[in-house]
Amino acid sequence: MVTIRRFDNADAHAVAGIIERCLREVNSRDYPSEIIERMCVHFTAQRVQELAAQRQMFVAETDGITGTISRAGNKVHSMFVHPTSAGRGIGRLLLRHIEALAVTDGYDHMETSASITAHDFYRRLGYVDVRSIETDFGLNHILRRDLP
Repeated sequence: MVTIRRFDNADAHAVAGIIERCLREVNSRDYPSEIIERMCVHFTAQRVQELAAQRQMFVAETDGITGTISRAGNKVHSMFVHPTSAGRGIGRLLLRHIEALAVTDGYDHMETSASITAHDFYRRLGYVDVRSIETDFGLNHILRRDLP
């Protein structure tokens, strides 16, 4: 059973650890080591707390924290699922959770800037490509999904 709840500052180290594992074990297939290192430095526990103060951040729990996602309005940010929990639907549940919140808040679509690694995940869940951009963290795809 997966539970989704609001992020608490006490979650910061666990969330930062999940992000680092994802970056090093999964995203490293698509990005050079210098970009992975830059992303790992960016997502420290302190930075995760700062981001949570600026956005709505959530965690997914099974036997501990297994994933995270954040939202600012109709923008999806920083979704990561622990590599050992990938493929179990946790990312989909996190994404649908914040989409439902966006609908409640009156938004008619969601947007995200997805890594090369996450691009196909978002496309499978109904997001369509808008454009690609180069960022400090390498190539990203801007995607959009109309909400019901």
